[in-house]
Amino acid sequence: MRKTFSALDISKRIICERVKEGDICIDATAGRGNDTALLCTLAGESGRVTAFDIQQSAIDSTAALLAQKGLSERAELVLGSHTQMDKYADEGTVSCITFNFGWLPGGDHTIHTEKESSIEAVKKALRLIKKGGLISMILYYGRDTGFEEKDALLEFVKTIDSDEYSVITAEFSNRPNCPPIPVFILRE
Repeated sequence: MRKTFSALDISKRIICERVKEGDICIDATAGRGNDTALLCTLAGESGRVTAFDIQQSAIDSTAALLAQKGLSERAELVLGSHTQMDKYADEGTVSCITFNFGWLPGGDHTIHTEKESSIEAVKKALRLIKKGGLISMILYYGRDTGFEEKDALLEFVKTIDSDEYSVITAEFSNRPNCPPIPVFILRE
């Protein structure tokens, strides 16, 4: 059986094209650590990755994955909100910032990202990202959570200055059950 592309597959391809050795990157929602590990691999030994999550179990999962892959020295893991990212990087210096909005995979669905803090974090990401940089966002929604956040984020990205940023929203038209929505913001 042929595997279909996922939102993560699309995001990974775009991230791999843009992140280079020595880059500064942020994983704004560490989750299980997959984006953190990818960013650490791409940024290399001379790069720097900071990953945020509000759940200790997510930080622990990320730390374990990085240790397994020999990448622990390349990342700083922060137990805290992605709204704090501007305390860890200077404006205009970050090559890539990833977000996976929603809930921790395999975790408690009552703990999830919220529209107010998510929009605040994206606003900070817009200031931190350097020219030629990328913000990758995947919006997970469904069940009892995420619809309000999804709608608010999709409305917010429409207001981003088109002279400085390009925003691309990709939706799966033939997938059932609230498929994730990838959104990419490129700084010109």
